Amino acid sequence: MNYVDLFLVFVGLLLVIAGIVGSFLPVIPGPPLSWLGLLTLHLTDAVPQDWTFLGITLAVAVAITILDYIIPAMGTKRYGGSKAGAIGTTVGLIVGLLSPIPLGFLIGAFIGAFIGELSFNKTSTQVALKAALGSFIGFIASTFIKAVVTMVFLVLYVLQVIEHKDVIFSLG
Repeated sequence: MNYVDLFLVFVGLLLVIAGIVGSFLPVIPGPPLSWLGLLTLHLTDAVPQDWTFLGITLAVAVAITILDYIIPAMGTKRYGGSKAGAIGTTVGLIVGLLSPIPLGFLIGAFIGAFIGELSFNKTSTQVALKAALGSFIGFIASTFIKAVVTMVFLVLYVLQVIEHKDVIFSLG
């Protein structure tokens, strides 16, 4: 093992952790970033390249990334919401992230969906609340799925490091 490989192991771990963070932040693609961490680990000389493993995990990362766009829209549509509610959810989420309020991203997502429905569709408060709830539920479901997948990628990463620890940490 050389120092470049040790550096790649460290960078891979940072990418997997950044992917977990990205599961909660809409501007960072969580599952693909975590997958890049797995790929980085497999590009070292210490860990044998397993293209089947990388292919399956890539397919999962891509599928979850696609579902990340579909699930909130399904939640919004199921509860009578519109595209304005979905856009409001995203805008509210970002504003909530930047605010100093605890769990601001959750509160912001809900309020954003509500304002989006109320402002752009001129719906009643009752309809806007129902649509905002649907958009919010879709967002929570999508975030939960991304978080689970990226945590599984972290576990897989750690298991690979443990399995090859003798080679990774022998700098001879």
